[in-house]
Amino acid sequence: MAKPVVITADSTCDISEALKERYDIRIIPLTILLGEDSYLDGVDFTTADIYTRYRKDGTLPKTSAPGIQQFIDFFTPILEAGCEIVHLDISSELSGSFNNACIAAEELEGVYTVDSRTLSTGVALLAIEGAECRDRGMSAAEIAAHLNTLKEKVDTSFVLDTLEFMWKGGRCSGVTALGANLLRLKPGLEMHDGKLGVYKKYRGSIQSVYRQYTRDRLAADIRPNHIFVTDSGEVPEETLSELTDMVREAVPEAEIHRVKAGCTVTSHCGPKTFGVLFIRK
Repeated sequence: MAKPVVITADSTCDISEALKERYDIRIIPLTILLGEDSYLDGVDFTTADIYTRYRKDGTLPKTSAPGIQQFIDFFTPILEAGCEIVHLDISSELSGSFNNACIAAEELEGVYTVDSRTLSTGVALLAIEGAECRDRGMSAAEIAAHLNTLKEKVDTSFVLDTLEFMWKGGRCSGVTALGANLLRLKPGLEMHDGKLGVYKKYRGSIQSVYRQYTRDRLAADIRPNHIFVTDSGEVPEETLSELTDMVREAVPEAEIHRVKAGCTVTSHCGPKTFGVLFIRK
């Protein structure tokens, strides 16, 4: 008889508390580093804290993946309860989290690790898929194999209001950031081959860019089960409602989840970042 399966992920998946509880998804947090201080992502440090600190002294946080022993300590009680684990991490191109999870899994029995090749609620989409497969009676090995096939169809993208955080974090030049601001360019980012890169440069007010970005993404052949409407904070509520309605009208049979991006996306992309994330058919 197959063992019960627990779906786990690192905190970069940005899944809400309600969805964690609904699907019994367990989360291991990354560490947020601010000077000499360290915090646990989503536990005692949030996106709002990032903005408060940045506006106070210009400091942006760095993130640190869970260590191998942290993963062992995280996995062990679940295994000792008689379960197997399917674990998801942010793309291995972006963090050492997956590599550390794999090393920990080699010392244990019954942990199946999956490199999501994505980030944020793109990982959450896979975690929910894994939980639904578990509830249909699939084994841990079967779920991991399925997710490794499905992950290529996860559509992860965002549009940015500003390049300030990317510039401050050393991810683009000051000249690029200045030019984008002068031309009122808003970069659209998407995951490709496990990396986040610019796929389009939108122009205009951020309100009009949100609408154009959303129309562009909704032109895809979307699998109508779960769609995440994800933002990094400070997007007006009326704007979020309007954009969510656009998604609902385009894919009425889908369940739409509105969530806030966590510290990893926020520290790279800054406030008013917005994304529509889904799985393609």
